[in-house]
Amino acid sequence: MARFNPITTVFAVFGLAVNLNAAQADEFTTVDEQRWQQQFMDSVKQGRALWTSPTLGSNGVACAQCHPNAANTHPETYPKFQKQIGKVIPVWEMVNWCLRNPLEGQPLAADDPKMVAIQAYITYERRGVKLEPGKH
Repeated sequence: MARFNPITTVFAVFGLAVNLNAAQADEFTTVDEQRWQQQFMDSVKQGRALWTSPTLGSNGVACAQCHPNAANTHPETYPKFQKQIGKVIPVWEMVNWCLRNPLEGQPLAADDPKMVAIQAYITYERRGVKLEPGKH
């Protein structure tokens, strides 16, 4: 005799098919996790290459000259009030401030693959540090 299951009963009442034995949408396989980790690390590597390259600006300066290994970027503290900009901002806006000012380059859109890679790199360098949004 089949067990009563209120979820399947509700679905049956509304004429919806459901397979409770199917994998849930938020379950990931080991292969998924390995693929995603590899893609993340590829982004981190691209971010490090951009970070150490003078090509983001027009004056030959690289992010790494002021922030070797992404030192003192503290992505775990964003969003926060940033004095140079005068308001609360996410970390990508601070990256753009640096691109425009010390590097004399052009800002990147928040979803630009280069910006994503830069953020992946600086966040990776701070892995293990607890999140403290708003900390100065």
